Amino acid sequence: MDLNQLLDQLYSQHYFISEDFIPNSLTQSLFEEGYRLWDEGDYRSARIGNGTDEQLKTEIRSDKIHWLNEQQLTPVQQEYWNRIDELRGEINRAFYFGLHDFEAHFAVYPEGSFYKKHLDQFAKTPYRFVTCLLYLNKDWKPEYGGQLRIYLPDSEDYFDVEPTFGKFVCFLSGSLYHEVLPSKRERFSLTGWLRKEKVLFGV
Repeated sequence: MDLNQLLDQLYSQHYFISEDFIPNSLTQSLFEEGYRLWDEGDYRSARIGNGTDEQLKTEIRSDKIHWLNEQQLTPVQQEYWNRIDELRGEINRAFYFGLHDFEAHFAVYPEGSFYKKHLDQFAKTPYRFVTCLLYLNKDWKPEYGGQLRIYLPDSEDYFDVEPTFGKFVCFLSGSLYHEVLPSKRERFSLTGWLRKEKVLFGV
């Protein structure tokens, strides 16, 4: 499916899912880097909120994250950043969103971890407009859990996405509630957001 078709889906249903948006060789390199950082202990417990309002709430989310520093990207991170920046430009041309930049982190859900139903765009992060997820789990089976559950707009209807290796999920951050179901295996992803300028929101 070409990018125009994916953007049509983003417009009509507020999300798209692609198995090959990110080249397999790049996904493999990100997989290796994410796991190496995990083995080195370079992740921290994820929090909810933003800035001084950040709180550790393990009853809501129990994943661990490693933020990517845009000023100190590794070559493989830079390659991924460039690919997402191309997507940002195409979304801006199609929808006039005025997306300005990108932020991202590796995320690991250790066995038993989850993230309760939520929106990615809320009062403390109004500048997040498009969520981008790349899954890094090889040989993932449905019985391992860890599915991304996406709720349809203005509805309690939902569908589940298996977090399989190379799957790329893109959705409007302020439109779709979603959650990560409890995982029975370590579950890896690269999670990010295309953003508008923070200054526009007084942040």
